[in-house]
Amino acid sequence: MIVVDTNVIVYLMIEGEKTEAAQRTFRQDSNWVTPVLWRHEFLNVLATLVRHGGIEIEQAADIWQKSVRLFSLAEQDVDMLSALRLACRHDISAYDAQYVALAMEFSVPYVTEDRQMLKTFPNITMSMQEFCES
Repeated sequence: MIVVDTNVIVYLMIEGEKTEAAQRTFRQDSNWVTPVLWRHEFLNVLATLVRHGGIEIEQAADIWQKSVRLFSLAEQDVDMLSALRLACRHDISAYDAQYVALAMEFSVPYVTEDRQMLKTFPNITMSMQEFCES
């Protein structure tokens, strides 16, 4: 089991330069968990791609439906007070703190490509490449 953030889900579901790394990560451990927050962040990514001409609305809708089917069972409730404390203590967003809190609660790695998270929480975070090499 690993915690993944929305960016890793985006890399898996939307073809791009980091898709192969996300696929390797998924093959290595497909038991991904994530806060419900991922849905809001992912939907925003899709809407932004449509608005900027990266994909068509129909393609975004298809990606949305596939992603929800794949990750709805991965959603976990987060101890929001823990997330609040982490956000304030480490000067990070409350959004980012939810992923950290979840990883800490389950004592599992948090796989992310977010440089700030990798730097701030080196004991629990790892990049997709680091995870695949571990």
